[in-house]
Amino acid sequence: MDYFNTLDPLLRIFWFIAIPVSLVFAIQTVMTFIGIDSADGIDADFDGNLDHADAPFQLFSFRNLINFLLGLSWTGISFFRVIDNKPLLIALSVAVGIGFILLFFVIIRQIQKLAEDNTFKIESTLDKSGSVYLRIPANRSGNGKIHVSIHGSFKELDAITDGELLESGATIRIIKTINQNLVLVERI
Repeated sequence: MDYFNTLDPLLRIFWFIAIPVSLVFAIQTVMTFIGIDSADGIDADFDGNLDHADAPFQLFSFRNLINFLLGLSWTGISFFRVIDNKPLLIALSVAVGIGFILLFFVIIRQIQKLAEDNTFKIESTLDKSGSVYLRIPANRSGNGKIHVSIHGSFKELDAITDGELLESGATIRIIKTINQNLVLVERI
């Protein structure tokens, strides 16, 4: 502690920020890699207006605070002996802290590009062909079932037809979606 007491007050502040923030950052990193940290767990009391679908993540979060303080403190420590002008050193440290947040935004955006959306949407079945699983009565007089392949997986959907009776095994094409599990088909 005598070493810290002899330091310049600004350098001491940088060290007092850097040590706990680095520890929290290390814990966050380990938790992220083992899959425990799915969210920050801390909600801000104000709206950063980044909760819409295009936002990569919450702007005002505990993780971003840690990233900012990590960049700020270690830049201040690293350049303390190099830059004699203290306001310039603080400005550089703040800029690097903001840069850490922006770098995190860029990294998360690149990772999100790797994600694949495999959610089933009934609209994706339009104009797809499939086969009748359970016969479909003629002229919309009842429902049958069809199998259709979407995104590499088979889906079973209820189906109706405007035409003649479609027996099991018949090849069909989906021409219209009626609701989330019912489609209108025709024989191919």
